[in-house]
Amino acid sequence: MNLFRPKYRTDEVLQEIKICLDKGWTGLGFKTEEFEKTWCDYTKLPYAHFLSSNTVGLHLALNLLKKYNWWNDGDEIITTPLTFVSTNHAILYERLKPIFADVDDYLCLNPESVESKITDKTKAVMYVGFGGNTGRLKDINDICKRYNLKFILDAAHMSGTKTKENGKIVHIGYSSDATIFSFQAVKNLPTADSGMICFSDEEFDKKVRKLTWLGIDKDTYRRTNQKGQYKWMYNVDDVGFKYHGNSIMASIGLIQLKYLDEDNRYRNELCKMYEKYLGTTEGINLVPLHSDCIVPSRHLFQIRVSEDKRNKLINYLNENDIFVGVHYIDNTEYKMYRYAYKSCPNSRKISSEIISLPLHLYLEKKDIEKVSMKIIEGLKKI
Repeated sequence: MNLFRPKYRTDEVLQEIKICLDKGWTGLGFKTEEFEKTWCDYTKLPYAHFLSSNTVGLHLALNLLKKYNWWNDGDEIITTPLTFVSTNHAILYERLKPIFADVDDYLCLNPESVESKITDKTKAVMYVGFGGNTGRLKDINDICKRYNLKFILDAAHMSGTKTKENGKIVHIGYSSDATIFSFQAVKNLPTADSGMICFSDEEFDKKVRKLTWLGIDKDTYRRTNQKGQYKWMYNVDDVGFKYHGNSIMASIGLIQLKYLDEDNRYRNELCKMYEKYLGTTEGINLVPLHSDCIVPSRHLFQIRVSEDKRNKLINYLNENDIFVGVHYIDNTEYKMYRYAYKSCPNSRKISSEIISLPLHLYLEKKDIEKVSMKIIEGLKKI
């Protein structure tokens, strides 16, 4: 039983891709623009630009915020050590310094720890909505406003996550300067790999569109008119990157988005089954959802067991053809972040205890029961 298994509506996806192939246009262009508009319609976020991955979106956010806010090399970004390394690598790409704050029991940044890390060199907070959980995101947003810091939301796990603002249920991303989503192969809205960056500022949305096409002021699609005539003249305003998404990935994303809410509802049902079977089991702690997380995406379902039993339990499950994961190793274990080693004790402890359980759309109730019973059985045997 696999940890992840993406579900594609294959026939619909192939029909959408066929439009690109028949048109002879598979790169940046009509489908990427359609997906951007559809994403804005779905989330109600004002701007969205389709990218080749979430990671390049994190880099772009920092690149633009650094350039147009006059940040210097070595300025500090407060971030989490409990994340995939792409979150923090993106900070290093821009010669900025990751400053690690600790996490809370939601596995998201702890506001008190964040506030304690603020210095004169602090420019932004990078917040990860772990597993689709909002955590105490609102408190972090308040801190950013109070200290005049930029707020970057790594929403790689949060497609479809909704919270409440002024009495209304809204999609995540309403409060951040930049929100970056992932549509990587095993995410809730899976393509092969792609992402979306959503700035709150229209000017940054305009700038990022040039920057993702090598700084060129007009992309190829816009230089080709309806009769196929190609305008070869363009200006290069910046040293940009080749980070844009393509129409094949956008075609997959358009179909996947149609089913995102339905799929997330089913993921929530599976998680409730896990909670039913494991919620009162001795030796297991569940990761709680914050009350602000009105509609969670539930990208991950994780349990915590004691460090001395964690690896033994993983091995026992593997022996029974149940394949689980660990999300994630505390990033301060890695050599490029070793300067902060052991600086975040809760993150370090959680990293040694968490197990991600199988969670995907091909699982049935009997599968959740089997995994749960094997976990209970394993804890008694090891």
